Amino acid sequence: MSNSTESRQPVPNAPAGTPAKANERPKYGPQHRGGGPMGHGQGTGEKAVSFGPSMRRLLGHLRPELPQIIAVLVMTVIGTAMNSVGPVILGQATNLIFDAAVVNKTAIPFDALGRVLMLALAAYVTFFLLSWLAGFMINAIVQRSVYRMRQQVSEKITRLPLKYFDGQPRGELLSRVTNDVDNISQSLQQTLSQILTNVFTLIGVLVMMFYVSWVLALVALVTIPVAMGLTMAIGKRSQKLFAKTWKSTGELNGQIEEAYSGHELVTVFGRRREVAEQFRAKNAELFDASFGAQFISGIIMPVMFFVGNLNYVVIAVVGGLMVAGGSLSLGAVQAFIQYSRMFTQPITSLASMANLLQSGVASAERVFEVLDAEEEIPDRDGSLPQPTQGRVAFDHVSFSYDPDKPLITDLSLVAEPGSTVAIVGPTGAGKTTLVNLVLRFYDIQGGRISIDGVDVASIPRRQLRDQIGMVLQDTWLFGGTIRENIAYGKDQASEAEILTAAKAAYVDRFVHSLPDGYDTVINEEASNLSAGEKQLITIARAFLSDPTILILDEATSSVDTRTELLVQRAMGRLRAERTSFVIAHRLSTIRDADVILVMEDGAIVEQGNHEQLLAAQGAYYRLYQAQFAAAITEDDAA
Repeated sequence: MSNSTESRQPVPNAPAGTPAKANERPKYGPQHRGGGPMGHGQGTGEKAVSFGPSMRRLLGHLRPELPQIIAVLVMTVIGTAMNSVGPVILGQATNLIFDAAVVNKTAIPFDALGRVLMLALAAYVTFFLLSWLAGFMINAIVQRSVYRMRQQVSEKITRLPLKYFDGQPRGELLSRVTNDVDNISQSLQQTLSQILTNVFTLIGVLVMMFYVSWVLALVALVTIPVAMGLTMAIGKRSQKLFAKTWKSTGELNGQIEEAYSGHELVTVFGRRREVAEQFRAKNAELFDASFGAQFISGIIMPVMFFVGNLNYVVIAVVGGLMVAGGSLSLGAVQAFIQYSRMFTQPITSLASMANLLQSGVASAERVFEVLDAEEEIPDRDGSLPQPTQGRVAFDHVSFSYDPDKPLITDLSLVAEPGSTVAIVGPTGAGKTTLVNLVLRFYDIQGGRISIDGVDVASIPRRQLRDQIGMVLQDTWLFGGTIRENIAYGKDQASEAEILTAAKAAYVDRFVHSLPDGYDTVINEEASNLSAGEKQLITIARAFLSDPTILILDEATSSVDTRTELLVQRAMGRLRAERTSFVIAHRLSTIRDADVILVMEDGAIVEQGNHEQLLAAQGAYYRLYQAQFAAAITEDDAA
C-alpha cells in the first residue's frame, strides 16, 4: 500500500474537452464532477456498432475456457443428435399402427410399438440431460470469463493516467464498469447455450430432412434465404440504436451521480427544477433509443413465425400429395412435419437472440474502449537511495495540459531536506500542478524533476508515492470506522501506531466524545463529523504513513479559526524533519516557511521568506496587503 494518504482516492473529473483555462485543472480530491451540479457528463461519441470484429473479440475472452467449451460442444452434438432422431422413431411407431390397423387390418403389435416408444423416450431423456449439463457448464464458463473481464477493467483503471479521468464523467465510467459488464454477462449467458443448441439442431434436422425426403427438404430450404434476409435487414437497423441505448445509459448515470453528489448546491441555488428538466430530457433520450431498439429487433420474432407457418403449410400440402401418390409413407410425412417445426424453431430462436447479442456487443465495445485507452508510461527500473533524504529539485521544467497553451515554462527550484516550501499565487497560477508533477500524476514535457538526485521519471510510481504523504483541502474518507480511515495510511498498522498518529494529529481529543470512539462508522457523506474533525483524521493518516516528502494543499481553508489552530499545530508536527510543500491561500499560515514561492501564470515570479518578500513589496506584498485589507473590511462589517 502506498504511503501517499490521498493518492489512491477517487480521481476527480471534468467535462470532456478543454477547460475554460489551460491552467485550471481539477485537484486530486473527491470533488464534484462534470462542470457543476447543473451540467451533465459528455459521453463518448456515438459510433455504429462494428458487430463482427467486436463479437470475435468478445468471444476471445472465452479462450481460457476452451477445454470446457469443447466438452459442451460434444454434449450438445450428442444431445441434438438424440433429439433429431426422435421424429423418425415416432414415425416408425405411426407406421406400425397405420399398417396394422388400416392397411393389413390386423392387431396392433404392441410389443414392437413399446420397444419403439421406449427408444424414443431414451433419445429424448438423453437430450434433456445433456442439454441441462451443457447449459450449466456454459453458465459457469460465462461467469468465469466475465469475472476475468472485470479484473482486466479494474487493473486497467489503475494503469490509466489522470488525464483520462479528467475527460470522463464519473457516472459514465462507472456505467461501463458495472452496467455494461453486467449486460455482457447476461447477453452471453442467455444466448451462448441456446445458440449452440439451435445451430446443431438446425444441422441435425437438416440432415434428417434429406434422409426422410429430399424433395420436401428442398421445399423447406426455400424459406431460409427469406428468413435470413429479413433478420439481417432488421438487425442492421437496430444495431445503432442499441449502441445509442448504452451510451445514453452512461450519460444518464453521470447526470444522476452529478446531481446527487451536488444536491446541496442544487437546493441552495434553487436549481432543482432545472435538474429535473435535464433528467427528463436525458431519460426521454434513453427511452427513445431503448424503445426503438427493442421495437425494431422485436419485429424479428413475428416475422419468423410467419415464415415458419408458411413453410409448415407448404410442407403439409406437398407431403399430403406425396402420401396420396404412394411415394412417401404417412409416418415419414408425420416425421417431416415435426422436422419442419424443429427446423423453423431454431431459426426463430436465433433471430430473437439478435437483439440480445447486439445489446451485448454494444456494451462490449464500450468496455473495450476502456481497455484500449492509452495507459501511463511504463515504470522504469530506477530506485531512490535508502534512506531517502527528500531533496526535491526542479531543473528547467516545462509542462502544459494543452500543447498550444504552455503552463509551466523553464521552472527551476530546490527544496532542501527538511525544509518547508510554501507556494502561493492566484487561482490558476499552477500551484497544484507543481505538486502533481512531483507525484507524476502528469509527466513533464521538458526539464527534469529529481529526488535526492534521482530523476523521478526513472522511479517506479509505487516507490515514488510511498515516500510522499498528502493532506488536501477536500478530505476523502471512506465508509468505514475512524480507526480504519487512519489505518489506510499504512499496511498492517498496529493499534499502537494508529493511536500514536491519532494523538499527534489531535484526533484523540474529539474521538472519545463520540458514542463508539475509534469504532465510529463514518457515513456515506461523512456528515457525522465536522470539517475540522475530518481534516484531523486525514492528518493522522499522513502521520501514520511517515512520508519523507509532505504535500499540504490548502488543508486549513475550510475550517473555522479555532479548529485551524489545532490543524496548524498538527501540521507543524507533521512537517517536522520532512520536506514539505504547502499550498496556501491564507498567507498567515505560511509565515514560518523556509521558502515562499509566488507563482503567476505557471512561472515563479518571486521567492524568499516572509520578511524578505514583504520588504521587496512585489507580488507577495500585494497578495498580503489584499488579504489584510479584506480581513479589516470583514471585521468592520461585523
